[in-house]
Amino acid sequence: MTRKLLTALLMTLLFSSHHATAQVNDSVLSSPTDSTRVIRHTESEAKAAESAYREMQKETALIMPDSSTLKAGQQENAAKSITLRKPDPVKATWLALIIPGGGQIYNRKYWKLPIVYGGFVGCLYAYNWNGQMYKDYRQAYLDIMDSDPNTDSYKDFFRPGYDFERNKEYLKQVFKKRKDRYRRWRDLSIFAFIGVYAVSVIDAYVDAQLSSFDITDNINLTVEPQRIQKTGGMLHEDYYGLNFNITF
Repeated sequence: MTRKLLTALLMTLLFSSHHATAQVNDSVLSSPTDSTRVIRHTESEAKAAESAYREMQKETALIMPDSSTLKAGQQENAAKSITLRKPDPVKATWLALIIPGGGQIYNRKYWKLPIVYGGFVGCLYAYNWNGQMYKDYRQAYLDIMDSDPNTDSYKDFFRPGYDFERNKEYLKQVFKKRKDRYRRWRDLSIFAFIGVYAVSVIDAYVDAQLSSFDITDNINLTVEPQRIQKTGGMLHEDYYGLNFNITF
């Protein structure tokens, strides 16, 4: 739109100057000096109009760049943003080792944080609960095994009026099995915590390493009939099937 307006303005200026020149030439044909002066004046006006038009073109190009310039600028900015966001696998690994979940934060995979911290919290809860149950059953087992009547913490596990003396041997086996079970589960909680920690570190390293992996859409699958000939001795057999080829 701006270029059309500028072109119309230039044509108007040229037409007006040409019309003025024609009028002057008609009136002063008898004076060569005046004619030369008018021609020079007209040429200077035309040059000034052309110069003004070129300046307006430059200003218009600066204010309204064309689509190719915009597209090239957008591609350049996109390339810069992709280059700047290439995580360092070594740095991601060290952050994950020092701070739980630090590697996921560095890689900007925030959706993995609830999984990582949820695993840590679950392991800590399992460790505390199993550890407390182990302590209770362990103390109850020690009290029921000794001959001191004042140490009777095992009675807290039953309702009042329960006949402990009649079932004492059976209760000894029950307290021993549950003590050993909760101790094993407590130890497994420690290994599970270490496992979650190791998985978070490995995930941070692999995620940073694959951040620059080229994922292309140029994957083709071709299906072709295949003929397989089998020969052996006097026998000659043909088999037919399908051949699948994947190119990427």
